[in-house]
Amino acid sequence: MYTAFASVYDRLMTGVDYQGWANFYHALMERYGIPRGKVCECACGTGSLTIPLAAMGYQMTGVDLSPDMLFEASQKARKAGAMIPFVKQDMRMLHLHRQMDAVLCTNDGVNYLCSDEELRQFFLAASRVLREGGGLFLDLSTPYKLRRVLGNHFIGDEDENIAYLWQNRYHEQQNCVEMNLAIFVRQEGETYLRIGEQQRQYAHTAETLDALLRECGFTDVAFFGDKHMEAPGEKECRWFVAARKPLGGAV
Repeated sequence: MYTAFASVYDRLMTGVDYQGWANFYHALMERYGIPRGKVCECACGTGSLTIPLAAMGYQMTGVDLSPDMLFEASQKARKAGAMIPFVKQDMRMLHLHRQMDAVLCTNDGVNYLCSDEELRQFFLAASRVLREGGGLFLDLSTPYKLRRVLGNHFIGDEDENIAYLWQNRYHEQQNCVEMNLAIFVRQEGETYLRIGEQQRQYAHTAETLDALLRECGFTDVAFFGDKHMEAPGEKECRWFVAARKPLGGAV
């Protein structure tokens, strides 16, 4: 996964306010009474959220399925002077050697889970590594975004060193958007390296997420809009979701 894509991912994401994103996760964890303790970030990618959260005092562990993304993350953390363990794991089978105060799944991580069963597997795995009273926090693209904003749209952009063409197609029966990217990275002179990337993201309803979280033993389930503490609007493009593992709540 992401073998060549990992090397250019951060260059494509230069406009993203990761510090603001980290600040909102910090505010959510404070709201749920989570101390600046042990936090596991699933689907951590290149560590763009992991590193600023570590700088805030959290004892971060980064988990991702892609060794190439984890390599980029470890290089960035080293340059930032952050001692963060990055672990290659499937978050559906999350297994850590110590319990966490919080588990995060960031930046559409749960959109890559294709079924209720895969969501259930992740929620149960997260519960097993959480201490009692710990929190599960995630953010994902909404069904509205996948259908109306990304679905069946073509996006392109370029600067002097990199360009991309992004063609999307929404599949109603599978409730997913198929994304095909062609990325062109300038080499020496006028030559370009072409990187092809294909991904699928799945739309999950708030009702399904809420029901599965409660089925897996979580309480205090709440949905928030994109980096604000109010309930999400009908055309919200991103949901933040918070839940708690109750005291005496081992699953």
